[in-house]
Amino acid sequence: MSKIRVRYAPSPTGHLHIGNARTALFNYLFARHNDGEFIIRIEDTDQKRNIADGEKSQLENLAWLGIDWDESPENPGEYGPYRQSERKEIYQPLIDQLLASNWAYKCYCTQEELEAERDAQRARGEMPHYGGKCASLSPEQQAEKEAQGLEPVIRFRVPRNTSYSFNDMVKGEITFESDNVGGDFVIQKRDGMPTYNFAVAVDDHMMKITHVLRGDDHIANTPKQLMVYDAFGWAHPTFGHMTLIINSETGKKLSKRDESILQFIEQYRELGYLPEAMFNFIALLGWSPVGEDEIFSQEELVKMFDTKRLSKSPAAFDQKKLEWVNNNYIKTMDLDALTELCLPYLIKAGKVEENPSADHKSWVKRVVGLYQPQMSYAAEIVEVSQLFFEEHPVLDEAAQEVLAQESVPMVLSAFKEQLEDMETVDAAGVLSAIKAVQKETGIKGKNLWMPIRVAVSGVTHGPELPETVELLGKEKALAHLNQVM
Repeated sequence: MSKIRVRYAPSPTGHLHIGNARTALFNYLFARHNDGEFIIRIEDTDQKRNIADGEKSQLENLAWLGIDWDESPENPGEYGPYRQSERKEIYQPLIDQLLASNWAYKCYCTQEELEAERDAQRARGEMPHYGGKCASLSPEQQAEKEAQGLEPVIRFRVPRNTSYSFNDMVKGEITFESDNVGGDFVIQKRDGMPTYNFAVAVDDHMMKITHVLRGDDHIANTPKQLMVYDAFGWAHPTFGHMTLIINSETGKKLSKRDESILQFIEQYRELGYLPEAMFNFIALLGWSPVGEDEIFSQEELVKMFDTKRLSKSPAAFDQKKLEWVNNNYIKTMDLDALTELCLPYLIKAGKVEENPSADHKSWVKRVVGLYQPQMSYAAEIVEVSQLFFEEHPVLDEAAQEVLAQESVPMVLSAFKEQLEDMETVDAAGVLSAIKAVQKETGIKGKNLWMPIRVAVSGVTHGPELPETVELLGKEKALAHLNQVM
């Protein structure tokens, strides 16, 4: 069996989308699991849609996720070039070969003629397709068209009444009828650039790609690619089409126009998600491990990846699950590293100075540590730690209801006295003070702890109360108490 070679072939028309990241990640896992090779190829033949830095953005975000590759435009192997726009010298002789063998022909139909044909077909209730107007032009007729200044496209001559089947790694046996592919399709545009279905088949063959693992929106392209393979007498790779990713809230296909979900890797980087967590989460979008565990290292995912466990059902993108996965990684993260990750967000929000002193940075580290068990992503530190950076907490309705209870004045008054008498405010001392209030007032449990928490922090839920008071400091804790008493 030949060495497994797979590829991720993005178009530089935008930033790295979750769906494309999954395609890259599954190809990477498949290659690494099988000691194969993972190739990056840039499909940039649609020059009008390419954006500045589109290729750079794709590769930088893949690398951030922890994905590496064996061959790429910047790290070429023996099958380059690795940008389609630089492979025209490879495509043109093959186009000429198809023309010479009558597998292809020149088509001079204008856009207006093609649109009129499609409109007429729709009016008759037919599926729009190319009717073959130029399929049998004589050399004289072609010369006449070119004398009129018409530039041709090159169309592939689709065999009639022919079935095309392939065994999909995910979906099993799939069969297409040639009469349903929309007629003879274009393989070279007027500007000389190849179209997707021709270029991808040629590139996969020339680059020795053994397996093509991609989203199932490409299934309809597969028969056209098989036709190109057959026309040259090439063996085709093994195909695998992964199911769609859907919005878990709406059940609809993940669309770039759906603004209810962040869909680009860059957006998660900007919020302070961890690459290891994103890698872990994306690996579970349409693939399932054996057992109930869901938190895995990259090495573990490489070891256990099996295409037989790719799902046949749509993969649900669940934002809450992503937050849960990321929280699992944050909880076990080195606190110094997490503080460095959180600091830029606090600085940008004006909570911390640009270059904090060593003492202040040490205090910030303790604040971050206080919220480490509950944080879902680094940018969240600004919102959850507000009480440490604002003069007085703003009480919501739930907090106000707690303070409206009859026993609250007695509890707060007793705690204030304890706090005022403390020379050094630390967590152990605060805990002793709360126990002293319980002994003095006879009030315990929720009726004791909750009013103190709300008075000091302004919220009904948060990190450990003694540690919160210690980090606030005596002066600020008393100021917060005085505000509500």
